[in-house]
Amino acid sequence: MSVVKKPEWPEPGDLVIGTVKKVTEYGAYVMLDEYGKEGLLHRSEVSSSWIRNIRNFVREGQKVVLKVLRVDPEKRHIDLSLRRVTKRERIEKILIWKQERKAEGLLKTTAEKLGIPPEEVYEKAGAVLEKEFGTVYSGLQKLAREDETMLLKIGVPKKIAAVLTELAKEKIRVPMVKIKGIFELECKKPDGVNQIRDALLTAKKAEAPDAKIRLYTIAAPKYCIEVQAEDYKTAEAILRKAVDNVLKTITKAGGQGSFKREK
Repeated sequence: MSVVKKPEWPEPGDLVIGTVKKVTEYGAYVMLDEYGKEGLLHRSEVSSSWIRNIRNFVREGQKVVLKVLRVDPEKRHIDLSLRRVTKRERIEKILIWKQERKAEGLLKTTAEKLGIPPEEVYEKAGAVLEKEFGTVYSGLQKLAREDETMLLKIGVPKKIAAVLTELAKEKIRVPMVKIKGIFELECKKPDGVNQIRDALLTAKKAEAPDAKIRLYTIAAPKYCIEVQAEDYKTAEAILRKAVDNVLKTITKAGGQGSFKREK
């Protein structure tokens, strides 16, 4: 079972993950992990620089990200390139590939726990998530933040929804964004230090179940606040509330303060 249903053959221009099977003087034979087919990485497509020893660039057993140049299904031939893959493309492809493997693993584990074929879980849950959220992993990330109701609403059977939700919450890391800013706080009263501390602590009142606030001293009178949340909209809203709490409290205590958002 494959979580993301691939066509039988890749298309020219596609990025693929491969395992180097054999290295020769004129190139390398690579098994494409996502398609189960072998392709050829010609020596001229290994590097833009001069190659003295091809094994300095590729070796047997190595995982590589390659770009498909040509495909001939009749001859069962696939030409590949390593030198045409940018660093950014390589990083993004590896990330997507790892996410697909993790999603596939969770669907298989769900099938094992329920004692049903993996294909059934993919058909009734994986394919539904892929259609609804673009990729199965994106759907599982959203599920990790919510509950099985999310799956039930899009037609996933209850028994599958219950197990998959439990696994998603246990195994999927919810991505977080972080924003921060700097307070400048002063209070010349005898207990000014305590007043500043108490004012900063009011920022914590803006915390939410899906967001965290961190405060620390840079060097008086400067204090940093960091907000972590699932998205920028939530983080910005919490930061605004926290800043409002702090500045109102220090002003009420007879001090003064300002805030500067950092990019």
